[in-house]
Amino acid sequence: MNLPTDAKNLIDLLIGSGYSAYAVGGCVRDYLMGRVCGDIDITTSATPQQVESVLNSNGIRYVETGIKHGTVTAVVNGESYEITTFRMDGDYADNRHPDNVLFVTDIESDLARRDFTINAMAYNDARGLVDVFGGREDIESRLIRCVGDADTRFKEDALRIMRALRFAAVLGFDIEPDTAKAIFNNKDLLQNIAAERIFVELKKLLVGSNVEAVLTEYRDVIGVIIPELKPTFDFQQYSKWHLYDIYTHTVKSVAYAPGVDYIRLALLLHDIGKPYTLKIDEKGDHFKGHPAKSKELAHNILKRLKVSNDIYNKVITLVEIHDKHIHLNPRSIKFWLSQLGEELIYDFVDVKIADMSSHNLALAQEEMDELYQIRDMVGEVIASGEPYTVAQLSIHGNDLIDLGYKGREIADELQRLLDIVIETPSKNTRDILLAIAAEDKEKQ
Repeated sequence: MNLPTDAKNLIDLLIGSGYSAYAVGGCVRDYLMGRVCGDIDITTSATPQQVESVLNSNGIRYVETGIKHGTVTAVVNGESYEITTFRMDGDYADNRHPDNVLFVTDIESDLARRDFTINAMAYNDARGLVDVFGGREDIESRLIRCVGDADTRFKEDALRIMRALRFAAVLGFDIEPDTAKAIFNNKDLLQNIAAERIFVELKKLLVGSNVEAVLTEYRDVIGVIIPELKPTFDFQQYSKWHLYDIYTHTVKSVAYAPGVDYIRLALLLHDIGKPYTLKIDEKGDHFKGHPAKSKELAHNILKRLKVSNDIYNKVITLVEIHDKHIHLNPRSIKFWLSQLGEELIYDFVDVKIADMSSHNLALAQEEMDELYQIRDMVGEVIASGEPYTVAQLSIHGNDLIDLGYKGREIADELQRLLDIVIETPSKNTRDILLAIAAEDKEKQ
């Protein structure tokens, strides 16, 4: 295993000081899968105090990030390496953190406390791969399997349920039957887990290439963390435009979308308002007003999950406008550019493409094709330099003040001038806009 030089040196320093030390967990798994290794975690028989002594002796800076649980973080050349003492965990009263830990001296006992076999492997150059629970075999079989008794593992730390789903979505693995059974049996324990930790795993799950299968097979688990989705389960749509029930349509839309967390989150939530807005007439079923209801529910969900302001604003905006129309002409595109900006307009189009992809394409293919053309035209409009924001106008607020505009009148007139310029770009000259603004002022 080709470890980064600094990580290898840390392991060698600990071994040279008379202790056992290994790279452990995800980095070993990723190496065996031919994936780029992320953070390199190190585990050792040395106690935290002994680790600190070794680091001090070699002039290596460290931070006491988790002494209670045996973790010291070494900082080498700007990179952080967590070094954790071999340990066995005590009881988990809160279904998340061990009440206490017992430091041990053998790597096998440490690996036995870990979540899944694919994460319960260790490596150093001297001993090679340490794999006492069949992690390598499960990688080859593309399986997520708990170490030991799955029911016990999830009762210890219920967040492992979300981790299992995340690994299945990201790695494209199946979840081994006993592990899957334990996930369903213990799913309600997720209610004991901090929302922030749930959301970290959910974000990673959503961008996985296997997300459709995971959201479909484990929808009852997703329903624990987002109960607002439950009414969409098996809720049929009888319109000729639809082929699937609301939840199946939702999941397929998520999978069609670019692998960007907030875009896929927006699609997960975009139709949750539909069950509350159903109207049926001779033409079939309709869900008029569902974006507003979806926005309302999404607000509650996002606040509960304590997402960042950036993600909140993007998701809420995309949910609210997902059913709005954007047309294949520069005027419509400039309007949406003025409303959304350059980044979010692409997201808007991508959401509409993903949404439309899980409709009945026998009827919707023409609209799909147009959306792809619109996406191309967005780039052309941006590149043209034609104005679509107030800041791009040839006159500004101070010019309107000179004409006698005050307060809210200034913003309103600038928006009116922008609408004129979007319609006719050639009118974006100082003289023309001042003349229009002066005439508008006289009409007041």
